[in-house]
Amino acid sequence: MVNVRKRSEAIRRFIIEEVEAHPRDIARLVSSKFGITRQAVHHHLKQLVQEGCLSEAGNTRGKTYALASLEQIRFEYQIDDSLTEGKVWSRDVMPALRHLPTNVLNVWHYSFTEMMNNAIEHSEGTGITVFIEKTAAHVQMFITDDGVGIFKKIQKALDLLDERQSLLELVKGKFTTDPKNHSGEGIFFTSRMFDEYAILSGSVMFSHDHGEKEDWLLHREVPGAGTTVAMKLNNHTSRTTAKVLAQFSTDDDFGFTKTVVPVRVAEFGDDNLVSRSQARRLLARFERFRVVVLDFAGVDEIGQAFADEVFRVFAKLHPEVEIVPTHANEAVRRMITRAISHS
Repeated sequence: MVNVRKRSEAIRRFIIEEVEAHPRDIARLVSSKFGITRQAVHHHLKQLVQEGCLSEAGNTRGKTYALASLEQIRFEYQIDDSLTEGKVWSRDVMPALRHLPTNVLNVWHYSFTEMMNNAIEHSEGTGITVFIEKTAAHVQMFITDDGVGIFKKIQKALDLLDERQSLLELVKGKFTTDPKNHSGEGIFFTSRMFDEYAILSGSVMFSHDHGEKEDWLLHREVPGAGTTVAMKLNNHTSRTTAKVLAQFSTDDDFGFTKTVVPVRVAEFGDDNLVSRSQARRLLARFERFRVVVLDFAGVDEIGQAFADEVFRVFAKLHPEVEIVPTHANEAVRRMITRAISHS
């Protein structure tokens, strides 16, 4: 009986984890995975629908399944001297996530307090909304402020021509508009802790999905006010804050000494990466790291001057910094090799 129960739990867990990707053929997938009949699978599906874990739509042949929202919670806060991220976490957010495993709760604790603190101290807004949606598979959270917008604020601080250039500084890590009080590490690490992470502000949307090669930069035609941070995490992930921090450390004390920079973010519109000025913009603050991984996924080509500035000039000026290219196509690799050969 114990083995039967464990098998049923495994089947239900598999359904919950895969139904988003397979809303129409989940029965076929489960049947093949566990070697059981479609009738047996539909028994499990029916139970999950009755328990409120899944929703169903359509008739028998065209029936589709989806994760049901188990709970939606919304909190509204006025930004003033009494509002702190720690108080909000302890009083409101942690009780809503109490059911989660310890490692998952720790990820949410680190990330929520980092993002909430950013909204409180940097948004220059008057209010913050926190929205939480829970399903049997994951928790999704949105933190929205009505401030000036994170990308516009960085654009102004650095006197950049386009707010999209702000993102390049943000994804490197170790950037903050308030260096006396902040290290500039919060967004970088938080974006790496979640299955899905996104920032929407002004005309820019940035997203980072776990396991994907590329960070996505999208230009929105209709700018939005303030800043929204969206985070989504599987309830049963094995990820931990320590594991994520260790990925970007080159020593034993978890120092933030390694960064991964999606080079594609340095492109704007139809501009190709050809000039030394573009390279210098990319290279800004690289000297603060020991290892910089340049992810060329999505970059079709780079110019000779750009490659020379990154892989010869900078490398000669900063031999203590290791520049590691990855996911480069053949054309990009040729330019990199050419620049290095002239060192």
